[in-house]
Amino acid sequence: MSIEVKGITKSYGEQKALDAVSFSVNKGEIVGFLGPNGAGKSTLMKILTTYLAADSGEASVNGSDVAAQQKAVQKSVGYLPEHNPLYLDLYVREYLAFNADVYHVNKSRIEEVIQLTGLTPEAHKKIGALSKGYRQRVGLACALLHDPEVLILDEPTTGLDPNQLVEIRDLIKNIGKDKTVFLSTHIMQEVEAICDRVIIINHGKIVTDKKLKNLVKETSVEQVIEVEFDTAVDAALLEALPNIAKVKNTKGNLWELTFNADADMRPVVFDFAHDNKLKTLQLNLKNKNLESVFREMTKKK
Repeated sequence: MSIEVKGITKSYGEQKALDAVSFSVNKGEIVGFLGPNGAGKSTLMKILTTYLAADSGEASVNGSDVAAQQKAVQKSVGYLPEHNPLYLDLYVREYLAFNADVYHVNKSRIEEVIQLTGLTPEAHKKIGALSKGYRQRVGLACALLHDPEVLILDEPTTGLDPNQLVEIRDLIKNIGKDKTVFLSTHIMQEVEAICDRVIIINHGKIVTDKKLKNLVKETSVEQVIEVEFDTAVDAALLEALPNIAKVKNTKGNLWELTFNADADMRPVVFDFAHDNKLKTLQLNLKNKNLESVFREMTKKK
């Protein structure tokens, strides 16, 4: 296992940030760690990178205990925190050289990570003169300097514009071909584009842990169907459909139908139209996706 977490608990005063959290990450996986603000994501990442100590439980990275073997963990982990700490007055190569000395890494590695992270066009500049996207690349380059087996990335695309987001996303996906990647993010499209597996945490507890390809398919959530008929329909007829939870007329003959059902309800709506001699001008499943699963798993009880 690249990452092993067993019963990790952490409190800040009376607030329990992590409540007996357990999971494992296999070598070579790219795992998305999702949750609302304050769910405990950053706290767990700081424990895995030895920046924080847990109150109880055990965790290891590449077989090294995060409490008892901190140096070994730090050697095997590349960490990009949410607020990427950089020395803005240093040049890119100067900053990487400084960190290479900290890690006792050969200076030849600097050019390797500059090329790997696409920093070559901007490597001659001071970090303070770089765009947010290139600053994130500098952070990733620093995390990769000592060629770690595990990358832990906390909100790596926060504040990026759409073009920068795609660039960093592609970079992380490319890096993940050779390394284990454990990343937190609020951007669902990012998870869908990068990750093999999703762990969702809420109020300090794991609420789901599934392969991405199975998560949406297996999770029961409200299903919203948008349908437009060729003529007016009585709302009472739609309210009689099986598993219907809500009926909303959005405009004209366009309706939004919410079902509590796992199965695709579009055939039911189509049959309803046929039986009532109606034509469907459009029939779309709106929200059976990762975002809807996330909302369902983390909604306030």
